[in-house]
Amino acid sequence: MKRIAVLTGGGDAPGLNAVIRAVTKTAINIYGCDVFGVLDGYDGFIAPNGILPLDLAAVRGILPRGGTILGTANRGNPFARKVMRDGQQVVIDVSDEVIKAIQELHLDAVIVIGGDGTLRVAMELCEKGVPVIGVPKTIDNDVGGTEVTFGFDTALMIATEALDRLHTTAEAHHRVMVLELMGRDAGFIALHSGVAGGADVILIPEIPFRYEAIFRKVRERAEGGAKFSLMAVSEGAKPVGGQEVFSRSGDAVYVPRLGGIGQEVGKYIESQGLEARVTVLGHLQRGGSPTAFDRWLATRYGAAAVRTAAQGGFGRMVALRDAKVIDIPISEALAVPKRVNLKGDAITTARGIGISFGDE
Repeated sequence: MKRIAVLTGGGDAPGLNAVIRAVTKTAINIYGCDVFGVLDGYDGFIAPNGILPLDLAAVRGILPRGGTILGTANRGNPFARKVMRDGQQVVIDVSDEVIKAIQELHLDAVIVIGGDGTLRVAMELCEKGVPVIGVPKTIDNDVGGTEVTFGFDTALMIATEALDRLHTTAEAHHRVMVLELMGRDAGFIALHSGVAGGADVILIPEIPFRYEAIFRKVRERAEGGAKFSLMAVSEGAKPVGGQEVFSRSGDAVYVPRLGGIGQEVGKYIESQGLEARVTVLGHLQRGGSPTAFDRWLATRYGAAAVRTAAQGGFGRMVALRDAKVIDIPISEALAVPKRVNLKGDAITTARGIGISFGDE
């Protein structure tokens, strides 16, 4: 193994730079490799000046930085790329161009850091002969095959701090405070931060809710002497028999953008005669310096990815299981999306301390 490349795809997450740093330093220090960074996801393979040589100096000082020094693209699927042809927007397959560029660079391995969408592209490229190693990344923690993805812990800390701050103003003004959080179709951020931040109601995609049940919890608190309530609402939560709320529709390339369920919950509370305020935390959950845990996990993932590549473990993804970093087939990670276990101790614990999920 003499030449490897690393890229970051999909939404940004705290810890990406820690992976890039670990990949670069391990590949150089242990294997004597030439390392290249691919700019803006897979796009860098076919864009002018899209490949950046990485040495030890290039990754110096980036460990505590959020974002990614390589840039990213959450719409950079080479199998479905939007381009303009004769004034019309069309979707084309440029995967062969990407593969040709990889071959011309004489790369022995391509380390792909991303969530399920980026890793699915990696698997498809691997099926066409590209020597790919995957590293799971997403603040949503919804990649299968691993206990946790880096970026989740930082997003969780930010969400919990937001709930702490909303708690004080909710108590001061006797209001219902609704915090809408990211997570797509998985409720991990809302569930974990809701428990840690003392939420009274947690709404997650895995448990359809009833508006009446939400208000019942608020009313019970009021009757018990509590003059405020705190709600953690996942962006993918939906009422029983209803649909998710989107702020933007999707198409052949772009997935629909979730957002707005927090406002719907706030409107309902106010329609019942109580004062409510809604906060959408949004991209604040993605930004800033990664926590110590995310730096630690990302560094372990990056180093393990290089070791896996050196052993010829292509088409595999590094993962955390039982406190150990292992590697599994990317196909296994993508087979079943990870969701909150409704029979697990997290849900049982939340219900036991009186948290409502709006379903009873």
